[in-house]
Amino acid sequence: MEATRERLAGTIDQLVHRASPKTIARREITSLKGYFVDLETGQPRTTNILKVAGGLVGVVTLFAVVRAATRD
Repeated sequence: MEATRERLAGTIDQLVHRASPKTIARREITSLKGYFVDLETGQPRTTNILKVAGGLVGVVTLFAVVRAATRD
């Protein structure tokens, strides 16, 4: 019975740690960094950076065109 309690306490501690907002934020930041930078070498992943930059330019251009079209 005591071994089961200890195991359960350890499991609960792990769940509390995983559900902690700081842990979640840290995990998400690492994931985001991993998308733009190779975590092993530290080199930027230019293909992913260019994809995001291209998408951003496309969205800004779309907004500009829509705004110009609605003003007329």
